Amino acid sequence: MGKSPVIASFLCFLIIICLSLFVPATSAQSCSTYKFSSNKLYSNCVDLPHLNSFLHWNYHQSNATADIAYRHTGVDTSTWVAWGLNLKGSGMLNTQSLVALHNSSGVAHAYTSSVDGYSTSLAEGSLSFEVPAISAEYVSSEMIIHATLKLPTGQTSFNQVWQDGSAPSGVPSKHSMSDANMKSVGTVDFLSGTQTGSTGGSGGAVGGSKQRRKNVHGVLNTVSWGILLPMGAMTARYLKVFKSADPAWFYLHIACQTSAYGVGVAGWATGLKLGSDSPGITHDTHRNIGITLFCLGTLQVFALLLRPKKDHKYRFYWNLYHWSVGYVVIILSIVNIFKGFDILEPEDKWKKAYIGVLIFLGCIAAILEAFTWYVVVKRKNSGADDNVDKYHNGSINGGGGGGGVHP
Repeated sequence: MGKSPVIASFLCFLIIICLSLFVPATSAQSCSTYKFSSNKLYSNCVDLPHLNSFLHWNYHQSNATADIAYRHTGVDTSTWVAWGLNLKGSGMLNTQSLVALHNSSGVAHAYTSSVDGYSTSLAEGSLSFEVPAISAEYVSSEMIIHATLKLPTGQTSFNQVWQDGSAPSGVPSKHSMSDANMKSVGTVDFLSGTQTGSTGGSGGAVGGSKQRRKNVHGVLNTVSWGILLPMGAMTARYLKVFKSADPAWFYLHIACQTSAYGVGVAGWATGLKLGSDSPGITHDTHRNIGITLFCLGTLQVFALLLRPKKDHKYRFYWNLYHWSVGYVVIILSIVNIFKGFDILEPEDKWKKAYIGVLIFLGCIAAILEAFTWYVVVKRKNSGADDNVDKYHNGSINGGGGGGGVHP
């Protein structure tokens, strides 16, 4: 009698914990609070809108030089990173770049490279302006380029480009053509301390706004389709075995799944808006799975109108449909969330956190599965309930909710 409220309370507590894990993902790391290991201080810094990158600098107006530190987080030892100024255009071509990677000896190495063509391999070479000092350090999945630039006299605002790519054996290969890579361009004014991102000329605020919308899209869909939905299925499957939880399990299941659907629709809508704001950039697999999830989820909601009564001869088939569609939605949701991680390219800790949540939910499901089977078998052996088979037979046939919106 007393065990079902305990399990219900535990599942509610689990929902709160999972939500608290992912809400901070919307907050981007800020350059202003960063402390360099050498205690070096910079008077200006900007959070670049793509590729987890940050630029710090001190500008010396008397001799037109800038001491800069370019930070690129979330990279491993087989990745190259680069930041540069384009004095002739706004894209990669003709960029005077600073490059950092781990060389064949496994040591973080920085050098200069002029991007004179799109087929360039970032070969080491001199730039159109002097770079009196350059070095690199790699700390905790973060590559940092330190350099001193002697900038053209009379000019403080420049087009900037930053990038990353794979560097097996210390040899740079071409960078990805993802949305983030293609939009890692903008401007920086070393004197005023302002910068803009690649947002169609609207300034850095728009770039930050778009990145925030991407983060919101990712968080909404991860929490709804990827956490609340599986937990709603667990609520139905593991609470209905307890008589004292009837009909509480049903309403808890409904609350969890409808909340998941509502939040998921909001996440789906933000995805549509992001797609309309990015003409020419498509992520077909992610988009198609998202559309499929929305359709199946909506179908589950409207299927409530056709739900037969428990003793109806077609209830078995409705349960089978509900169970099948529910678990298909859960599986597709998890797949699409990982597709989204690949597109959004957040810091590794968020992907690892979600994997941890899935492992945790899987372990809880395994424990509850064993426990509920124990309860059912014990009741059957004691003859306490002539209908104890209904729980797991119902679950197998779809009566356990199975990830849908209604059991």
